[in-house]
Amino acid sequence: MIATHLKLSLRLHIYKYNKPFVLLSSKNALICCAYRSSRAMPSSKVCGDPLPVSTPIVNLSDGRQLAYKEQGVPKDEAIYKAIVVHGFDSSKDLYLPLSKDFVEKMGLYIVTIDRPGYGESDPNPKRTIKSDTFDVQELADHLNLGSKFYVVGLSLGNYITWGFIKYLPHRLAGAALVVPVVNYWWPSFPSKMSKEAYKMQPLRDQIKLWIAHNAPGLLHWWMTQSLLPSSILDKPPMVLNAKDVETMQKMALVPNLNEHKIRQQGEDESLYRDLKVGFGKWEFDPMELKSPFEGKMGSIHLWQGYQDRLVPYQLQRFLAKKLPWIKYHEVTNGGHLIIHDHVLCEEIFKCLLLD
Repeated sequence: MIATHLKLSLRLHIYKYNKPFVLLSSKNALICCAYRSSRAMPSSKVCGDPLPVSTPIVNLSDGRQLAYKEQGVPKDEAIYKAIVVHGFDSSKDLYLPLSKDFVEKMGLYIVTIDRPGYGESDPNPKRTIKSDTFDVQELADHLNLGSKFYVVGLSLGNYITWGFIKYLPHRLAGAALVVPVVNYWWPSFPSKMSKEAYKMQPLRDQIKLWIAHNAPGLLHWWMTQSLLPSSILDKPPMVLNAKDVETMQKMALVPNLNEHKIRQQGEDESLYRDLKVGFGKWEFDPMELKSPFEGKMGSIHLWQGYQDRLVPYQLQRFLAKKLPWIKYHEVTNGGHLIIHDHVLCEEIFKCLLLD
């Protein structure tokens, strides 16, 4: 069904922009649109020139800059040190409703980052799960966070959390995967289950994710073509449950003054590349990973909202059963924004740090 809709839209697109009209084969249509897409993609912008940088940065080994933000107790006085990785269309300035009393009582120091291509971090045209994971390790070493630290991933940003479990398990003191976005093409998912969950998404999102996985070279064209608009941010109200709406209303009272910087380097390097990394062909299957803490101190927690309409709880339950060393928490009335709920945010950190 997805392929049929995609082929139809491709042919309509060709008819609109190439006259006289010649009905091309699906293969030729794909090649034509891929060519147009590659020609139309804007060049990457680099922070510092002309984009100003107003926050601390780390100069990575390959010359790129990674922006970060510190909060909580002073680093030298901290009992716990955590790196929080933002999700899709977000930044280091994400809303974390942790009270001052809680942070001080826990002795918690937090670093948030702009992932490559977001905010004030330089884009990485070769961005992968592994490269982003090692970027965070470089940041941790630059800040002298020690041999082990905590990683808290949010939504799509959890590919970095999985990256630490895969590539750098020895650097983890513990980790929390909060409403982690799942890739419907992970091999360990039963085909029927993943297909049913995939079809729960709006049709245009199904097409978008299918392209990100199977034909990433076409993603720019698909997201910017005007014949069948596919705005990445226009979500129907049904995506948010009642608790999410309540949370968003509270978040609106604490405006993000740097929100305009989130996509300042262009949607190709932030949003579209996120889709390619998160829903592309992964370098490993998370459900084949081993616990990084066998016989050692530390734990991995996964938090999922039962009413999350972006990430199906059915897939998370299956994943948790495949990986019994993950401590699974399902919030009955929770949606996709549980990290931004004051009570749940503190509970997520408390469970991770005190386990």
